[in-house]
Amino acid sequence: MMRRVTLSASMFTAIPVRAQPDPRPADAAAALLALPAIGAVIGAAAALPAAAIRAWTPHADLLGAALATAALAALTRGLHLDGLADTADGLGSRAPAERARQIMKQSDIGPFGVVTLILILAADIASLTGLTGGTWAPVGVLAVSAATGRVAAVHAAASRAPAHSQSGFGALVAGRVTVAAGAAWTVAALGLGIGVAAALSIPPPWILGPQAAALAAAWLLRRHAVRRLGGINGDVFGALIETATTVTLIGTALR
Repeated sequence: MMRRVTLSASMFTAIPVRAQPDPRPADAAAALLALPAIGAVIGAAAALPAAAIRAWTPHADLLGAALATAALAALTRGLHLDGLADTADGLGSRAPAERARQIMKQSDIGPFGVVTLILILAADIASLTGLTGGTWAPVGVLAVSAATGRVAAVHAAASRAPAHSQSGFGALVAGRVTVAAGAAWTVAALGLGIGVAAALSIPPPWILGPQAAALAAAWLLRRHAVRRLGGINGDVFGALIETATTVTLIGTALR
């Protein structure tokens, strides 16, 4: 288990841990299965500045939300945001599948990617600013949101969606996670949502509902990506994570 967590932290975060540089498919799938737990931990850690500002200078909630969003991006090395931008450029181009995949591989970010990043980050910051539930609300809610986003990635690997190339992260994990594992992580993420709701005195539907909506949104995005691109890759996984994380935050903030 620790090896799985260590590999996951090495692949998906900025945490300085040692792991094999070129994981085998089985190892990559195992790392992906640890990702929701990693997400909960780094989500909670990233929100600590927001909680501190709420406690000491509550009039500066917006600053705390911005710092939390920046901290989460730093802890993930911007990996999932980069995937989101590349996916937005590829899908937004409306080009044939092969050309869209080429656009996603380019090192620069196009207009669709820029606009998508601005909207996602603005939504994250606005949602964290508007949270009710006391000082620790950002910590609990961002932990749940980040975990839920990563459950969406587990769902993608457990689906029948093929990888659209023979190399890259998508080829390592596509179809290598069992449906049972995806279901187990769904239950675990919803259980975390119930626990956080109880701790923050938030009615559970105001966390469980957004979680369900987030996973549904990720499912729709995945289906669209498979139809347009011919499969999924690492960029699509990043887009799924960021989309589900943001939808969970938005839904919880609407309370």
